Amino acid sequence: QVQLVESGAGLVQPGGSLRLSCAASGRIFSINAMGWYRQAPGKERELVAVIRLGGSTTYADSVKGRFTISRGNAKNTLYLQMNSLKPEDTAVYYCTADVESGPRSWGQGTQVTVSS
Repeated sequence: QVQLVESGAGLVQPGGSLRLSCAASGRIFSINAMGWYRQAPGKERELVAVIRLGGSTTYADSVKGRFTISRGNAKNTLYLQMNSLKPEDTAVYYCTADVESGPRSWGQGTQVTVSS
């Protein structure tokens, strides 16, 4: 099992930037992919971005060119750099970790609000 703790919540104006962080502990050497999901009020939870063990990434169309997912050198930290934020990016953002032969782990979520 992997434990995940997000940080970086905040209120930002449209067009602004914010960076989310996620600290992983536990079976971190079994992680083969990490990602960010988000859930806006009244909407389904959706994938924002994922980064795999080899470094390949996938982004939702809605965030391509604006968001960047990355992992720290120690591989136990995940980041999401969010630029050119829009009001529709407002959501609770969740960090996830996938390990071999185990269920996906989820963080507790962190609130991002984009508003003027």
